[in-house]
Amino acid sequence: MVVPTDAVLPYRAMAYNNAWANHRLLAACAPLSQDDFVASRTSFFPSLRATLNHILLVDRFYVDAMEGGTLGPAAWADPEPYATVTTLRQAQSEVDQRLIAVVEGLGTADLDRIVDVHRGHRIQRERMDRLLLHLFQHQIHHRGQAHAMLSGTRIRPPQLDEFFSVGEANLRAAEFAELGWTEDTVWQADAPRS
Repeated sequence: MVVPTDAVLPYRAMAYNNAWANHRLLAACAPLSQDDFVASRTSFFPSLRATLNHILLVDRFYVDAMEGGTLGPAAWADPEPYATVTTLRQAQSEVDQRLIAVVEGLGTADLDRIVDVHRGHRIQRERMDRLLLHLFQHQIHHRGQAHAMLSGTRIRPPQLDEFFSVGEANLRAAEFAELGWTEDTVWQADAPRS
């Protein structure tokens, strides 16, 4: 039996996993004091606040381009626009939903569509699939840094590498309910998209 493959499915799963990992990490950061959130730590960016704001700004930059926008370098006009975990968490959730909407709107033929990425002095032209992979890798990289910084606080860092693990089905279901999803939302693989 040949099972039709939906070429968009891995990108859909990664978009949902990206949002879920952000949700878990920011939920773990929520009980931190403001002093802990802004405290100087060893990493590429000097604090949890700086690192988590960077993740958000890069999401905005690339998601805007995928949506056909021209935000470009204006995305980082303020490198830390969100001073608290609460405000950052809301903003991250909003851009995560935008990224999911972009991926949900893709058909197989859209994966090689060229996206114009406005860099200020030039326009970078990149395939949608490659841009998505770049963005997911970037987010994993910096979430890992934030995860390590969180381990230097009183808060236990959450598991972020389970990618919808069977072992955490009950916790996952509760977190998905908070996000308004179910397992079927993530893995729905209708007929192949064209």
